[in-house]
Amino acid sequence: MKNPKVFSYFGVNEDSKEWNDWLWQYAHRIKDVKTLASILPLSEKEKKDISLCLLSFRMAITPYFLSLIDPDDPNDPIRKQAIPSIEETETYPWEKADPLNEDKDSPVPFIVHRYPDRVLLLVTKCCATYCRHCTRRRLVGEEDAPINDEELDKALDYIRKNKQIRDVLISGGDPLTLLDEKIESIVKKVRAIEHVEIIRLGTRVPCTMPMRITDDLLNRLKKYHPLWINTHFNHPKELTKEACLALSKLADAGIPLGNQSVLLKGINDSPEIIKELCLALVKARVRPYYLYQCDLSQGLNHFRTDVRLGIEIVKKLQGNITGFAVPKFVIDSPGGGGKVPINPEYIISLDDNKVVFKNYEDKIFEYPQPQQKK
Repeated sequence: MKNPKVFSYFGVNEDSKEWNDWLWQYAHRIKDVKTLASILPLSEKEKKDISLCLLSFRMAITPYFLSLIDPDDPNDPIRKQAIPSIEETETYPWEKADPLNEDKDSPVPFIVHRYPDRVLLLVTKCCATYCRHCTRRRLVGEEDAPINDEELDKALDYIRKNKQIRDVLISGGDPLTLLDEKIESIVKKVRAIEHVEIIRLGTRVPCTMPMRITDDLLNRLKKYHPLWINTHFNHPKELTKEACLALSKLADAGIPLGNQSVLLKGINDSPEIIKELCLALVKARVRPYYLYQCDLSQGLNHFRTDVRLGIEIVKKLQGNITGFAVPKFVIDSPGGGGKVPINPEYIISLDDNKVVFKNYEDKIFEYPQPQQKK
């Protein structure tokens, strides 16, 4: 059930034209403590703490996403992802502004080239909602600025000159916060590069602003297949009827969907929650792709879990839900080493004669190695 105070504050209802217009949602994002306190009950300490946090990291929450927060639950999983906490102001020696060393792997502005055959193209610093666990918070939320034409041309020129690049991930920020014409223009220019085979879009708007997935946008995007979308749901509560409708529209447009979740303390750090999330995603025609260990960005220590928990979660999923519903648990290597799968250990021993291993129930099996006839 959505929070009725959100609707009364804005003078709309769930069926109104304004509420279901993504441009209205984007224009009415909650960005300051005063507005937030008019909708959600906040103590004086909470107001002060949020104000202190906003000196370093901005806040923006769509009315839709805010409406999903239970005002009576201080541990609401959406509240923790969207509303700043004083813990974000606490920094530790192992935290970095750029923990994945993206700037080092940026040969030209707005391009990150870490893997040989693919690049990240950052087209905007804007998001519909600024996630409190964002790894790219050094950039996102600083200013609402999309890439300009000159910057885009330089980035695309780099892709054109590097013929080993076959896969371009368009991200930001969130590229689907741009206008339809701008999105199509970028995708069209990337598609025109002969050696680019795959285009991907990284977006959280199906979760935080699902009304953004309009028929006009889909009619534009489906002209440029093969096109994939990676989205970002962290908790089953986020998979509302509106979110599922947006995902259904994307799937019906022939766009394969993958989901990237972040393992977050106090939000989804249990096998039961991740299992429920993965099953709900598959039902919505989204394949669980990655379950990330939280990155070492500044101010995120309170979100991080013990790595052993992620391993245990994947182990408990394996064999208990269908295989393609089990995400890879990965750590994006600090310092820029790329994503590394962190798997439960199933192999007990391996030599020239046989492999001894255990299954998801810890039962032990043997598999003989191929042998030559003597």
